[in-house]
Amino acid sequence: MEIVRIEGRDKGKIMLYALSTCGWCRKTKILLNEMGLAYSYVDVDLLQGAERTDTLKEVQRWNPDGSFPTMVIDDSHCVVGFKEEMIRERFAEK
Repeated sequence: MEIVRIEGRDKGKIMLYALSTCGWCRKTKILLNEMGLAYSYVDVDLLQGAERTDTLKEVQRWNPDGSFPTMVIDDSHCVVGFKEEMIRERFAEK
């Protein structure tokens, strides 16, 4: 599976499940980049076969609706959709 790693400040493990054609997914990537955070992402619609099926199952484990973007933080917290304020608060400098 093609997981893309974006380098930046380490604020924990951030995994973004996105679609290559999704405007909200694009906005989420832009926000994370603007905040200078390290994160990984996969464009699920570009996967095929078992990789796609397995990844969709993983998304649904966190987000039963299976919608995008789905961001999993530290394997314990999930943000569904583009929630700018929530994301900014979660990763604010302390």
